[in-house]
Amino acid sequence: MDRAPHPHPTRLRRRFARLTGAFAATALGATALVALGGTPAGAAAANLAQNPGFESGLSGWTCSAGSGSTVASPVHSGSAALKATPAGTDNARCAQTVAVRPNSSYTLTAWVQGSYVYLGASGTGTTDVSTWTPSASGWQQLSTSFTTGANTTSVTVYTHGWYGQPAYYADDISLTGPGGDPGNPGDPVPGAPSGLKTGAVTSSSIALSWSPVTGATGYHVYRDGSRVQSVSGTSATVTGLTPSTSYRFEVTATNAAGESPRSSAVTGTTSAGSGGGGGGTVPRHAVTGYWQNFDNGAAVQKLRDVQDQYDIIAVAFADATGTPGAVDFTLDPAVGYGSEQQFKDDIKAKQAAGKSVVISIGGQNGTVSVNDAASANNFANSVYALMREYGFNGVDIDLENGLNATYMTQALRTLSAKAGSGLVITMAPQTIDMQSTSNGYFQTALNIKDILTVVNMQYYNSGSMLGCDGKVYSQGSVDFLTALACIQLEGGLSPSQVGLGLPASTRGAGSGYVSPSIVNNALDCLARGTNCGSFKPARTYPELRGAMTWSTNWDATAGNAWSGAVGPKVHGLP
Repeated sequence: MDRAPHPHPTRLRRRFARLTGAFAATALGATALVALGGTPAGAAAANLAQNPGFESGLSGWTCSAGSGSTVASPVHSGSAALKATPAGTDNARCAQTVAVRPNSSYTLTAWVQGSYVYLGASGTGTTDVSTWTPSASGWQQLSTSFTTGANTTSVTVYTHGWYGQPAYYADDISLTGPGGDPGNPGDPVPGAPSGLKTGAVTSSSIALSWSPVTGATGYHVYRDGSRVQSVSGTSATVTGLTPSTSYRFEVTATNAAGESPRSSAVTGTTSAGSGGGGGGTVPRHAVTGYWQNFDNGAAVQKLRDVQDQYDIIAVAFADATGTPGAVDFTLDPAVGYGSEQQFKDDIKAKQAAGKSVVISIGGQNGTVSVNDAASANNFANSVYALMREYGFNGVDIDLENGLNATYMTQALRTLSAKAGSGLVITMAPQTIDMQSTSNGYFQTALNIKDILTVVNMQYYNSGSMLGCDGKVYSQGSVDFLTALACIQLEGGLSPSQVGLGLPASTRGAGSGYVSPSIVNNALDCLARGTNCGSFKPARTYPELRGAMTWSTNWDATAGNAWSGAVGPKVHGLP
């Protein structure tokens, strides 16, 4: 979000640099490689991955939705390689959990072939990593590195493809670094859990339990083929689910030696309800608008002047302090309030009218960094203090320089524990932040799905991006909105947690403005399956939350044309 009338030139140059080259390279957000110390010269590093060349079929590997198989050609070396085929909403993820040591450095490599092939590691205890190639017509080596956290004893290494793309191939996967727990070199990999069953069910959660496994020190829970939780006991509650929806669950047992095969699967179905996630008393379909606590040429408003069509008002912005992770808010004299109490009274009046008012963190110039446990705690404490001082309903995350999923998740969960179930959490990532579930923003959204209100991705200042069908779409069209929203909708977020973020006028952003009619067509396409462009989703999402704009001030400058057209459309969705 911009404090200035247009994006800062430096930011545009950074984005242009990311978008040059193959257009899809930006779209999928490659992770920068981290250079770590290697093995001393002349020493051969041991490969910790089991069956790295797939010579023993898929032994040691688990592929989502039965997408994987082994083939005799093409191979990089040996007699076999992995072939995995994305289908529908499955990206053909093949993974293996490997025992590692805490506070240790590792290098992960693989030889791959195909379009949009990923290699990554999750559960590192620090920052999960991934790298990828947009096109490898022959064998190409991918490489990335990471350092484990203080309590990390296992990581999951994986490959996957991309939606709508053909099969990819992988071979000779290698993870090098200190192996396992040296104190228990003889521990066998535990057996698969038995007795998995469902328990209590709500509209957004399903409880699971299973029998203990000898030698296991922990368990991983899988939902529809993807790992969603790790626990030390023999029960778990999977949250953030969609009402009236069936899910398939499996469980594995783990110890320092590795991960067991998966248990037999069970299916659980959530009860009927109003949608996924948290969100306090936000309407089923909501319009979000950013209110500018500064004067940048747009109409200056007091909060009481914000148009009635807006259900969530994000006060932009809180400011960083000298304490890492902590934020504060200062009312700008430019907006014309005689006192802070008048501002607080306006917040109460909006809330009395059924609106939610949240404090937004970040923006174009925001420099708030939450990258360790201390800064996460500072963030939560300072935001909660602002909520208590001003009466804010929650927080908006608009950090445009990336975020650390591990510690932002920790911060928001700490805030949720303080604020309770009425907390409103909104997010405004850029398009590149939501191209893949491996990106920090997307990871954070999925991590807090049970308390998340809505993700209003910014469909502007972007350039071309990939849609969920693997095709490239340019900003400014209904297809750009619907095909990119589809990634979030099919990537794990509830429809009630997805909104479309657009500028209110041509002056509100450097690029990406579309007329309100285009926004409304996209809403119809996603919620009803009508007024689509060339891209039409495979299903409809009637619980879609709504839309967002930058800003209520620019909307007022343009005669309220945006809220006057988009507001009634959102509120009239099924």
